[in-house]
Amino acid sequence: MHEKSKSDAYASAGVDITAGYRAVELMKSHIARTITRPDAEAIGGFGGLFPLDISGMTKPVLVSGTDGVGTKLKLAFLLDKHDTVGIDCVAMCVNDIICCGAKPLFFLDYIACGKNYPEKIEQIVKGVCEGCVQSGCELIGGETAEMPGFYPVDEYDLAGFSVGAVDQSKIINNKTMQAGDVMIALPSSGVHSNGFSLVRKVFDVEHCDLRAPVEALGGKGLGETLLEPTRIYVKPILALLESLTVKGISHITGGGFYENIPRSIPDGLGVEIQKSDVRVLPIFRLIQSAGGISEHDMFNTFNMGVGMTVVVAPEDKDRALAVLKENGVDAYVLGAIKNAKEKVTIC
Repeated sequence: MHEKSKSDAYASAGVDITAGYRAVELMKSHIARTITRPDAEAIGGFGGLFPLDISGMTKPVLVSGTDGVGTKLKLAFLLDKHDTVGIDCVAMCVNDIICCGAKPLFFLDYIACGKNYPEKIEQIVKGVCEGCVQSGCELIGGETAEMPGFYPVDEYDLAGFSVGAVDQSKIINNKTMQAGDVMIALPSSGVHSNGFSLVRKVFDVEHCDLRAPVEALGGKGLGETLLEPTRIYVKPILALLESLTVKGISHITGGGFYENIPRSIPDGLGVEIQKSDVRVLPIFRLIQSAGGISEHDMFNTFNMGVGMTVVVAPEDKDRALAVLKENGVDAYVLGAIKNAKEKVTIC
């Protein structure tokens, strides 16, 4: 298809378009894992096509989300490991979408790099495809932009965009939330994909041994622990929504507890959380002690081991915990909703 598509002049400026074609060929097998439709269009057109199935919906609403991986990518560069950051990219988008009760339908990625190394691009997209498989959405398109002189030759940026759908009557809102309701925590897999500018400063990652085993981390290396991909909650939350009424969902990202939890709680109500009830992961203890960071700043920056929260009626608590457990999430009660001026109180 591209036999005549070769530009020596463009190559002399640092852009090898043939490397782009090679990268696309390498990633095709990974993309195929995300496609569930037998009549799906092949990747490579000017736009990604997706037929919208609205059967069973009275008033379908599209829900979109976009995000990137941020400076966590610096860890991938330092460790030369590129097959997991794509999971992070998908997770940051689809975990937001599911907070509305919407099922993610498709995803598109954007990779900008200083030099297109096809095998590296393949590894990045492999991670994106794994994230799509975990969230049940299709990778229907994307873009790889080689930008010499703008990015260092061994670095890249990664961002993505996802669209989901939900019937208007099933959009999650907090109108029925009331005092006495229960907030449930869904554990995180680690630092996820925010706060890494602080993490990098605390550990001076460019100058430390990221591979050395760390006793406080159970013998795992600091780099391996920090690069652990963001957990994707789509399938467990969809199962929960099919089983009972969920009154509010928060995805805990940048801003931690204090910025994200209030987004799912109406004015006049707040959640009271006992610090002893939060299952804080060892990496956060290490970050706090190594950086001399206040407890407030930790809870205002990181997820602290809680990647997502849901609010349910007290009579639905046990069923909610059971459904999440059946779907691989060891969830637990985080706090109670009370009449309050402050939306988050950590005691």
